[in-house]
Amino acid sequence: MIFLAVAAVAAVITFLTSRVVLRLALRFGIHPPVRDRDVHSRPTPRLGGVAMCLGLLGAFGVAALIPELSGVFAEPVRIWTLLAGAVAICAIGVLDDLYDLDWMLKLGAQILVAAGVAIFGVQIVSLPIGGLTVPSSTMAISLTVLLIVLVMNAVNFIDGLDALVAGTTIIGSTAFFGYIFIISANQGQQNAYFSLASLITAIIVGVCLGFLPVNWHPARMFMGDGGALMLGLMTAASAIAVTGQIDLATMGGRSQILPAFIPILLPLAILLLPLTDFVLAVVRRLVNGSSPFAADRKHLHHRLLDMGHSHLGAVLIFYAWTAVVSIGCLIFLFQPWWVAIGIMVAGFLVCAVLTAAPVSRRVWQTLLRVLRERRAARRGLEPIDTQRSQTIDTRGDSR
Repeated sequence: MIFLAVAAVAAVITFLTSRVVLRLALRFGIHPPVRDRDVHSRPTPRLGGVAMCLGLLGAFGVAALIPELSGVFAEPVRIWTLLAGAVAICAIGVLDDLYDLDWMLKLGAQILVAAGVAIFGVQIVSLPIGGLTVPSSTMAISLTVLLIVLVMNAVNFIDGLDALVAGTTIIGSTAFFGYIFIISANQGQQNAYFSLASLITAIIVGVCLGFLPVNWHPARMFMGDGGALMLGLMTAASAIAVTGQIDLATMGGRSQILPAFIPILLPLAILLLPLTDFVLAVVRRLVNGSSPFAADRKHLHHRLLDMGHSHLGAVLIFYAWTAVVSIGCLIFLFQPWWVAIGIMVAGFLVCAVLTAAPVSRRVWQTLLRVLRERRAARRGLEPIDTQRSQTIDTRGDSR
C-alpha cells in the first residue's frame, strides 16, 4: 500500500502539471514544427518531460516523509544525486527538442550525468551471483555509465508513437516491481522490498500513468527527449540499485539459480525491443556513413506502420511483446524452467502472428485474386474486374 500511495501521488502530480504545461505550451506556441520522420501531422508540444520530472520530484518528496521508507533516505547524497541527474537530463532533452542540439553535445551531457550518478548515486558494485563483485571502482563506474547511457538512448529511440514509451515502461516496471515483491515476500528479504529500487520503480509507474491521458493517441503532448531520457535514467538506476541486494543463499540452491539472474535479465528483457532498435539504428547509420544519432524514419515502430498497422495497432504490438517478455521472466520464479520457456515461446508465436498480420492479409488477398483470375481464364472468361468494367461501359453506352 505504501508504494501504491507513492505511485498515486506521482500520477496525480504528473497529470495536473501536464495540463498546466500543455496550456502554457499552446498559449506561447512552444512546439517544434513537424519533421519528415514524424508520424503526426500537426505541431504538438514536446514538453511532457517537464511535467513528468515534477511528478518524480513531488513523489520523492512525499516518500521522504514516510517512516517505512526512512532507510531509503539514510544516504541523502545518493538521493540528491539521482534527482539532480533526472533534472539535468530532462533539461538537456527539452533543449534538444526546442533547439535540436548537436548529437555530440547531447551525448557528452548524457555521459556527464551518468558519471555523476555512478560516482555519487548508484553503481554496479556486485552481482547477485554468489557475491561476485566488480574488481575495481573504475570498472564499476565505467560499467554503470555505459549501462545508463545505453538505456537512456534505447528508451529515447522508440519514442516515436503516441503512448509507446509510457505504456511499455508501465508494463516493464510493474513486472520489475513484482519481481522485488515476490522475492521479498517468499524469501524473507525485506531489505529488497523497502529499497531505492522499489521506490524508483513505483514512482516511474505513477509518472507514466499520470502522463498517459495527454499522450494517448491522438496525443495532445509528447514527453519529448526530456521525458524519455529521464525515464531511461531512472529505469537504469532502479536496475542497478537492486543488484547485489538479492542473497542467492536464501533462494533454495542450484534449482533456483536462474531467479538470481533476474535483476539483470528482467531490465534487459523489458528493454529488448528498444535495445534491438537502438543497435539496428546505430549499425544502419554507421554503414550509411552518417552519425549514429542522426534521426531517420526506419525505426521498428516506423516499420510496423509501413507494414500496414494502424498507429494504435503498432503501439499495442509493442505492448504485447513487452508483456510477454516481462511476465515470462517472472514465471521463472514459481514454475520449472521448461514451463516458463514454453509459455514464453507460445507468447512469442502469438506476437509474431499479430505483428505479421497485415502482410499475411495482403499475401492472402493477392493469392485469392490470382486464383480467381486463373479459374476464370480456364473457363474461357475474362478476369472478374475486367468483366465488371465492361458491363459498366455497356450500361453507359445504352443510356
